Amino acid sequence: MRRFTILAFLIGGVLGAGAGFAIGIFAFPFLFPPPPAMETLAEAERARAVATGTFIHADPSDPVHYGSGRVTVTERSVFLEADFDVGPGPLYHVYLVAQPEVRRSADVRNAEFVDLGRLRAFQGSQRYAIPPGTDLARYPSVVIWCRQFSVLISPADLARAAAAVR
Repeated sequence: MRRFTILAFLIGGVLGAGAGFAIGIFAFPFLFPPPPAMETLAEAERARAVATGTFIHADPSDPVHYGSGRVTVTERSVFLEADFDVGPGPLYHVYLVAQPEVRRSADVRNAEFVDLGRLRAFQGSQRYAIPPGTDLARYPSVVIWCRQFSVLISPADLARAAAAVR
């Protein structure tokens, strides 16, 4: 009987620790999100925009993975505008994706992409540097991607900016 009690205690401890860890992964970004970002894009750089787009809620039946707001792409950076907003989660990254009209996670998994880095805030304006030599004409989409679970959070289709067409 004593062995059974010790075994039950150990199994309960392992399961409890595992469940606590799993809940922490999901709950932490919701309970303690980073403050909204407030970076700026100089007017001179904005005038040299190559493309613009708007993040969308790709799967309206999914209430957790959503996004909205505008994005501006210059030759050197991807700038998420002040109205940018995504549902919180773990390990989000900003990708340039060589696939037009990304709407499913498989669209990103099956395409070439450039990882611009980890998302620093779930709301607000923020800038991500584009690696030198990146041919922006090959990347018609910007997406917010969850690397931890390989899930599309929010895509933005890019349209060439008027300044880039001249």
